Amino acid sequence: MPLIKYIISVLFILNSLGLAAQSSEKDTTRKKIIDTLKKDLLTAPDTVQHLHSKLGALIPPAALVGYGVASFYVKPLRRLDHYVYKEAKEHDISTRATLEDYFQHAPVVLVYGLNLAGIHGKNTFIDRTIILIMSQGMLQLTLNTLKHSTQRLRPNEANRLSFPSGHTGNAFADAEFMAQEYSGKSVYYGIVGYAFATTTGVFRIYHQDHWLSDVIAGAGFGILSTKAAYLLYPYLRNALFKAKNEDEHKPAELRHKERSSSSLLMPSYQNGSVGLSFVASF
Repeated sequence: MPLIKYIISVLFILNSLGLAAQSSEKDTTRKKIIDTLKKDLLTAPDTVQHLHSKLGALIPPAALVGYGVASFYVKPLRRLDHYVYKEAKEHDISTRATLEDYFQHAPVVLVYGLNLAGIHGKNTFIDRTIILIMSQGMLQLTLNTLKHSTQRLRPNEANRLSFPSGHTGNAFADAEFMAQEYSGKSVYYGIVGYAFATTTGVFRIYHQDHWLSDVIAGAGFGILSTKAAYLLYPYLRNALFKAKNEDEHKPAELRHKERSSSSLLMPSYQNGSVGLSFVASF
């Protein structure tokens, strides 16, 4: 069965990654865990230029989103949805456990697990966690809004929250997160993350929870949300620390003068009269 062959291929990739990581990162993984955590938590990067995503990289996921949206209006795409659903139903491999519930989060677990093992990504714990929160925030807002506004019926007719696929969106957002953090060390990290994401989408179709176009759109939204988070985070980080950096570069006398002068405007009440009091100190 094609899907079984696909799963075997994923397992082969995982095994290959394990052998490659064992060889290339042998010295790194010997570090003590406490030293790893200290370095990752307390050492901020000198620059955030490496966080930028190229705008051109947004085109492929945007095309996936466009395909999903087009399925509402282009009849051949909708017929393809039903054809894939029919094939999945005829070759049902449903398991007792919905593995996609776990596969969708596997890339994030791997990112933090690799870091704990001493294999550092390109960002610190704090930076990458903020990026992940930003990505998930944008993704969940988009998914929930579209699910309730499009009202597409699921293949299994459970409800009208089919478009887009939430599991697939989460999986591809996390896969892109892993690729961003570790593809600089080895392309296999990104391949493994996307293998888990693709498997998640396939299972959503086989379990008759989503149409093909739901899964494709979910993948697009997931990748877009993470790429957007990496694109926006440098500006957010610079904005948060800009005032502090500017203050540190001011002459000591000027900083002392600014800190020693203050003013206060507050309401007052005396003898039945309401007013405002202004107090300033220099």
